[in-house]
Amino acid sequence: MVFTLVRRVTAVCALSAALASCGTTEAPHAARPAPTKPSPTATQPPRLTPGPGGLTPVFMNGPRTRGKTVALTFDADMTADEGPRAASGEHFDNPGLITALRELKVPATVFMTGRWADEYPAEARSIGTDPLFEVANHSYSHYAFKSDCYGLPTVGADRMRTDVERAYTALRKAGVPHPMPYFRFPGGCYDQQALRALSGLGVTAVQWDVVSGDAFATDADAVVKQVLDGVKPGSVVVMHCTRSAAPTTERVVRTVVPELRKQGYRLVKVSQLIGETSTRH
Repeated sequence: MVFTLVRRVTAVCALSAALASCGTTEAPHAARPAPTKPSPTATQPPRLTPGPGGLTPVFMNGPRTRGKTVALTFDADMTADEGPRAASGEHFDNPGLITALRELKVPATVFMTGRWADEYPAEARSIGTDPLFEVANHSYSHYAFKSDCYGLPTVGADRMRTDVERAYTALRKAGVPHPMPYFRFPGGCYDQQALRALSGLGVTAVQWDVVSGDAFATDADAVVKQVLDGVKPGSVVVMHCTRSAAPTTERVVRTVVPELRKQGYRLVKVSQLIGETSTRH
């Protein structure tokens, strides 16, 4: 998940939150699925042109001059080894947040881990078949693609591509018919090695320019202020769809959305911002 505002790794471990199981150092071995790419749709979704040598492109925000648009994104996080925590009653989903987005008619992009889709297939299917939303890839394991990433266990370079492919397989198995060709690195951490490892998959890596601060937050008003202070035309805001680790997010959305609209912002999906970026020249 993308809990970039967590100030100390030790706090993450102490809170036993959904960022990672802090004592784990290696992703579990799993059967390698057949190579899997984002599902095609009648109209191919926009993506950025690969970099030199086919390097995976990275998107952070849309054009600042195409009007007041903003994309709210939500990371549906669950690491590969957190099954026992879910079995004991910890909630990695957030149905109330999804209900709020629907009531407010907010187009949104949900970056979903394959492990989350395995745990909550009915919710994954509901989100993935709702035209209000688009579902993108957040890895299968939610292990880091770069070392020293908020205490997350790491995936070796030789297994990064498999992890992304496995996530697409899990999303489709859960009933998401057309997962988008967008990938968000767990923790937002990546380097050139990770970008090279994903070359050829046809994905655009999606980052953000506004950190909401909803990770582990207990003060919804502080999160609201951070979002509203940070948003600019074309912004991508990162939030979370995880009750246990981001309990204020529903309240934040119910406050932020009307205020953004009052300020003249139009809420869009990431695909629209990428489309505007790829055609601006």
